[in-house]
Amino acid sequence: MNYYIILALILFAYMSLWFIISLLKKRNDVADVAWGLGFVFIAWSSYIISENFSTRSLLVNILVSIWGLRLAWHISSRNKGKTEDYRYLAWRQEWGKWFYVRSYFQVYLLQGVLLYVIILPVLFINRNAGLNLNIIDAFGALVWIIGYIFETVGDAQLKNFIIDSNNKGKLLQTGLWRYTRHPNYFGEVTQWWGLWLIAISAPFGWITIVGPVTITILILKVSGVPLLEKKMADNPEFAEYKKRTSVFFPLPVRSAVLKN
Repeated sequence: MNYYIILALILFAYMSLWFIISLLKKRNDVADVAWGLGFVFIAWSSYIISENFSTRSLLVNILVSIWGLRLAWHISSRNKGKTEDYRYLAWRQEWGKWFYVRSYFQVYLLQGVLLYVIILPVLFINRNAGLNLNIIDAFGALVWIIGYIFETVGDAQLKNFIIDSNNKGKLLQTGLWRYTRHPNYFGEVTQWWGLWLIAISAPFGWITIVGPVTITILILKVSGVPLLEKKMADNPEFAEYKKRTSVFFPLPVRSAVLKN
């Protein structure tokens, strides 16, 4: 059977299993944990199936594992002891009797499709490793490292800010959050562009650009920045913060704040 079809079927089974777990736990936000772990699972599945154990394949699989395992742990620890995430609670009310059907298709299977598209650079590398590592691979790994630093440091700074009771009702505007309103999202997107740069070393690897483009659109236009910006807008500090701080790319703070 075709390599890509086998991986699609494996991913289908993986997401279906997590849907069953959500039923047992009675909370749909386990899908957020399944997201990071899914990349790790599919990356190594493709590595084994391809039987193309090159240095480049090993490199990207390790990078994906570092990212995916950290993200899953971060989300799991964040949700521990809390009620279901507000997004999924809202869907429970909105979808009514169709909640379980829509959850399976619109949360788990849809997430599986998006995961498959985003990880295409890694699947391609595992199948078509190409020549030995070169300067482009090194540059791609450097881009990935920059993204990883932004995501992990941004998440850590936000976590420490939230657990401090003195910050209740305030917005985090220091550290990396001083230069971008979403350093963790910027970091996540940057990591996938770094992996794509490594993929272009393989023959025709550039065609997997659909992966980083997809995660960029999702973060900037769909499930990342727009949702959090809407939530942040309720805070009275947000208007001024928005005027002086870049929404996504880290930029110097705008010193002059325009007045209405």
